[in-house]
Parts: sequence; structure tokens; C-alpha cells
Amino acid sequence: MNKTKGIIYMLMASISFALMFVMVFYAGDVPTIQKAFFRNAIAFFVAVFFYTRDAKRYKVDKKGFKALTIRSMVGLIAVICNFYAVDHLILADANILTNTNPFFAIIFSYFLMKEKVKPYQMASILIAFIGCLFVIKPSFEFAEYLDALIGLLGGILAGAAYAYLRKIGSYNIPRSYAVAFFAGFSCIALIPFLIFNYSNMTVNQWAILLLAGIFATLGQFFITSAYYYAPAKEVSVYMYSQVIFAAIFGLVLFKQIPDLYSIIGYFIIISMGVFMYIMKRREDEINS
Repeated sequence: MNKTKGIIYMLMASISFALMFVMVFYAGDVPTIQKAFFRNAIAFFVAVFFYTRDAKRYKVDKKGFKALTIRSMVGLIAVICNFYAVDHLILADANILTNTNPFFAIIFSYFLMKEKVKPYQMASILIAFIGCLFVIKPSFEFAEYLDALIGLLGGILAGAAYAYLRKIGSYNIPRSYAVAFFAGFSCIALIPFLIFNYSNMTVNQWAILLLAGIFATLGQFFITSAYYYAPAKEVSVYMYSQVIFAAIFGLVLFKQIPDLYSIIGYFIIISMGVFMYIMKRREDEINS
């Protein structure tokens, strides 16, 4: 029963994040940094509420502030890259490049946590990168695939941010505090850009970006709930459904149709994600 709940929550998280991308796209010509600010402002207030409610149960290790700061800087750049990709690519392409982060998290975890990279993981990473090339479609004209490269950079940096979250966990820092720190850091870092490059928004754009922040926050809470009810080895693979939801929303709402090369790339990347999930489950069953 708990596994079923975990799967349902993971699917709800996927829908929430896909809808966040939809809202970011719907917001139109609002600068990317302005969109990122709204995404983090909502998360900040919600995370602060939950942390202050449970603060007495935690004692934050000050040694973790360096890791928190690095994670926040890297995570903020990743969000900006992802939102830029949404503005310049079709939703499904932007989404799949964002969802390469589990592969890169393995690489960064090796350097940060000295976690061993197993042969099947390295093979999966290399094949997934080939899938990325199908989506990016590199050519001799650099400008033609620059937008996709920025989207991939978002996936790479998100992988680094998730690896730093593992390091942060070793300092006994509560998740709500880590989320609040990241969101607060992001808002403060973006304020100077807003002061000098603020773009006036319509009432609709205000509402759309508030919804983007709400969907992003819901996605975070749904993921937390999914991992509460079931271990990662049981539910993490369902996060790739986000790509399917993004493709559906892109087709229905914006008439976006991925080309054949992109579809091949989706298949390769998702297949490698599923493959790593299956191998991890087998390892856990053998070791248990």
C-alpha cells in the first residue's frame, strides 16, 4: 500500500513540475531571471513556515554552510538554465535535458562523496549522453544548438546540486532548512538583476508566475511524500513520466511536436534511467 502511495505522489510531482514548465512558457517575454525569482520566492516562504514549525527538533551543523552555499549557487544557475531552455525549446526537449541530472549526480557524487561509479552506471551515462546529442542535434552552426546546450548545462548543474544535497545530509541539516536556504539565497542573489533589469508585467503574467512558484513548491512536497512512503529504488524511475507529461502539455497547449531525432533521444535517455533503476534494485536485493 505504501509503495502505491509513493508512486502516486511521484506521478503528482511529475505533473506539478511539468505544469511549472508550462507556466514558465506561458509567462511569455518576462526575463528568465525574473521568472526564476518568482519560482524561488514562493518556495522560500513555504519552506520557512515548515522549518520554523519544527525548528526545535533540529540543531543545524554550522560546518554545512559552505556546502549549502555552493549547492545554492549551482542550483540557482541550473534553474536559470532550465527556464532559459523552456523559453527557447519545445517543452519536451527542455524537460528531457533537465532530467539528465541523475546521470551527472553520479559523477559529482564520485568527487564529493567518493562514491564508487560502477561499470553499468558509467555505461548508462555515456549512452544517455548519446541520447542528449539526438535532442541537441549539434551542427557546424553553434548558434543553432546553443539553446539546447544551455538546457543540458542546467541538467549537469542540477546533478551537481543533488550531489551536494547528499553532502549536506551528512551534516544533519533538515531538508526544510536546505530548501529555505537555497530559495532565500536565490532571491537575494537575483534582486540586483531585478533592480536594473525589471520588466513590467501584466496581471496575467503575475498570476502565471505565482502559479509557477506554487507548482514548483507542490512538486517538492510531492517528491518528499513519495520518498516518505517508499524508498527511492521503488519510485524514483516514475519521475521520468515528467517527460511524457511535458510532451502532452506541449502538444495540446502549444501544438509542439518533437522531431524524430528528439524522440529517439527521449527513448535512449529514459531507457538508461530505467536500466540504472533495475540494476540498483537487483543490487539491493542481493545485499539485503
